[in-house]
Amino acid sequence: MSMPLLPQHVRSTTNGPVATITLDRPEARNAYSEPMLDQLLAALDQADHDPAIRAAILCGAGPGFHAGGDRKAMQARSGMFAGDPAELRQRYQQGIQAIPRRIAAFRKPLIAAVHGAAIGAGLDLACMCDLRLAAASAQFGSTFVKVGLVPGDGGAFYLARTIGFPRALELMLTGRVVGADEALRLGLVHEVVPDDRLLARADELAQQLAALPATALQLTKRAAYRSWHADEATALELAATYQGIAQNHPDHARALGG
Repeated sequence: MSMPLLPQHVRSTTNGPVATITLDRPEARNAYSEPMLDQLLAALDQADHDPAIRAAILCGAGPGFHAGGDRKAMQARSGMFAGDPAELRQRYQQGIQAIPRRIAAFRKPLIAAVHGAAIGAGLDLACMCDLRLAAASAQFGSTFVKVGLVPGDGGAFYLARTIGFPRALELMLTGRVVGADEALRLGLVHEVVPDDRLLARADELAQQLAALPATALQLTKRAAYRSWHADEATALELAATYQGIAQNHPDHARALGG
């Protein structure tokens, strides 16, 4: 007896050294599903392990980027929202929280290209990425409190790391939704572009990053994240160690013209 096919909620394409990972559940505004979690992890694995891929873009199909949790599943207490407190804790740790852990280990630059709504866990997913581009239509909100929840995917950490604690706290406590221009002023996104230019601009940026020496780029990313909460001595030791690797890599000689 054959097993039923799972719906395909994530798709991947490549353009030279750039992989584009698309959340593809537009009928649910790209809200998380259990197949999406597994498929997003697989897509990140594939892009990270493929030596031909040197940068990646994360985007959403349809009218928005990512609506976070599926409200119908919340109401039905089904899927990732099923279970007593102990079961739900385990579901979060083994399910949705696998995404930030995988992105934290992703070696290559990861760009979020956000159009339409990035709400709840959708905002958090964008904050987990290294760089964020917003279409003029983009809207961002940490809206968990409005449905009686907390940022269970770790969003309190990622939003505060992105825009600073005081501003993140205000957005989390009020559930206020901000548009693209305010998101730019807050430092939540790095650039705002017209909707019809979003993916082209994301690809331009990804191709620019992909053209840089890969080892130095990846070690620079790693040094930045590892140094953020480290003490000075640890940060300096990391810098010296990574520089020892980079300075002896053939990319360094090629970049110098040697």
